[in-house]
Amino acid sequence: MYLLTLKENKDEGAYAVQDKYGDKVLFLFEEEDDAIRYAMMLEDQEDKSMDVVEVDYELDIKTCKIHSYKYT
Repeated sequence: MYLLTLKENKDEGAYAVQDKYGDKVLFLFEEEDDAIRYAMMLEDQEDKSMDVVEVDYELDIKTCKIHSYKYT
């Protein structure tokens, strides 16, 4: 499983967005290639440098639940 981080803020955690209800949503990717393509799209649209990080799926889900993050 893979997620995105901001290169300049890598130590601050995963990149998440707010949905229309104000909830934070974390994007998880099964394939590294998908994460890389999404990171490239964000870099083009938002002018932010992204990193793709491999993570443990179960640990990530637990972390999302602890911090009340949604994930997709």
